[in-house]
Amino acid sequence: MKFEDMINTITLGDSYKLIKDISNNSIDLVIIDPPYNFCTGGRHTGLFKERTTRYYDEIEEKGLDNNIDLSILNELDRIMKKVNIYIWCNKEQILQYLEHYKQQKFEVIIWNKTNPIPTVNNKYLSDKEYCLYFKNPGVLLNGDVESKKTVYQTSLNVNDKKKYKHPTIKPLPIIKNFIQNSSNKGDVVLDCFSGSGTTCVAAKELDRQFIGIEINPEYHKISLDRLNGVLANGQISFDTDINKL
Repeated sequence: MKFEDMINTITLGDSYKLIKDISNNSIDLVIIDPPYNFCTGGRHTGLFKERTTRYYDEIEEKGLDNNIDLSILNELDRIMKKVNIYIWCNKEQILQYLEHYKQQKFEVIIWNKTNPIPTVNNKYLSDKEYCLYFKNPGVLLNGDVESKKTVYQTSLNVNDKKKYKHPTIKPLPIIKNFIQNSSNKGDVVLDCFSGSGTTCVAAKELDRQFIGIEINPEYHKISLDRLNGVLANGQISFDTDINKL
């Protein structure tokens, strides 16, 4: 596929293949939420059995429980002008990303959920998600004291999940903050695990160019509709930034 045809749209396909069509040193910022390394054992017990079973069954059904193939990190390094990447992950994946980007500056950013799924079987509460930010020392970081915080504390974005049918959708305001801090207007932002299109929507609203890749046809359609202000149920959306931080 031609690189030019991928600009400012979300392409349906396999990221591990399509990324090879992206030109060297062409991407200013990468924001990805690849599959987590989920351990779902023991989830079918306790007071909230039905709720947790439904959540993890959906994760497995959508193929969102398989660890990322780390070979794609080499491709991401190739296409970035300088290393400038946000990677959402769970705690089991942190070391693999730190090992790959051990020569880069990094930050650990936390989304602290005030109303997490209450599963505590032989473990602490799953009330946070991690986003690792790696950057080349030469990459400037925009923003101020408020926008550069490393802990975001919000409730679960239940409304977003209902509107766009994705179980692991991230809050749009957080993604917009990343983009404002780590890019400039006109820059190209890549999300090669696009899901429901949050990164691409944020980039579009902030006057950045964007490239999205999504392998799931259902989410691909939802994300294209979302770019045009249409919800998953076919209704028109009049507000793209409801959840404020």
